[in-house]
Amino acid sequence: MNWLNYHHLQYFWAVSQEGSVAKASEKLHVTPATISIQLRDLEKQLGVKLFRKAGRGLALTEMGTAVQSYANDIFATGQELLDMVHGRPGEGPILFRVGIKDVMPKLIAYQLLEPTLQTAQEIRVACHEGDVSRLIADLAIHKLDVVLSDTPIDPSMKVKAYSHLLGESDVVLVGTKDLAKKVRKDFPDSLNSTPILLPMKDTVLRRSLDIWFDENQIRPQIRGEFEDSAMMKIMGKAGVGVFPVTAIISEEVQAMYRVESIAKVPGVTERFYALSVERKIKHPAVLAISEVARKKLQYQQ
Repeated sequence: MNWLNYHHLQYFWAVSQEGSVAKASEKLHVTPATISIQLRDLEKQLGVKLFRKAGRGLALTEMGTAVQSYANDIFATGQELLDMVHGRPGEGPILFRVGIKDVMPKLIAYQLLEPTLQTAQEIRVACHEGDVSRLIADLAIHKLDVVLSDTPIDPSMKVKAYSHLLGESDVVLVGTKDLAKKVRKDFPDSLNSTPILLPMKDTVLRRSLDIWFDENQIRPQIRGEFEDSAMMKIMGKAGVGVFPVTAIISEEVQAMYRVESIAKVPGVTERFYALSVERKIKHPAVLAISEVARKKLQYQQ
């Protein structure tokens, strides 16, 4: 088996942090020649170049940057191991690493995460936002404790992870005072030719809304499509068009963006999931999210 020499990796990590062999040697209290030999041995073992010359110092190659990322995690985990062995985990907060699907509104993510800040044991939340496939990949290798998503795990993804339904919420349309007053009359027929702002077509909410428009023969005037829900709300505040929001954050959105509720969209809901590697949720922070979410949202297990 080709074992990784962690002593070599530590020298590499020190040089990557300090930017030069000389500075790393001062930090580690060894000679520059010793570090240079260790680096050459590591590059030979891995079969790649990790550094390139940059002025009087060194810069990471593309592969070196990738190796540094792994080294960061390895030595952070090593420190956690030492803390655990010496009985120190109770002295600090529990680190809770959360992945948030990039299309999820941040107000919803906050409402789901808020219970973790109220637990008896102090929890430090580290939030990572991104594409759900990348987040699930990180979840599978335990770089994340949970992923918050508006969709369950795609069965085609070959990962051992589970989708826990937290609940669902109605969807309402909101808009500026003038637009809201106009659209409330004869809703939903009043939406025909009304300017509207919508999420991108690859989102669950957009697909649900498009189906509802087609079933009711409604043809609104689409003024914008957005990946970032915050940008959609800002343009809605400016009166560019009406826009959909999840009912559980409707009051906050109305207060923050000075818009008014128009009507609930019949039959259209949003669902929210906690994705984890646990078939049965055990992590205290995920349990806190699950318990409070089911009280706030309509879904009951």
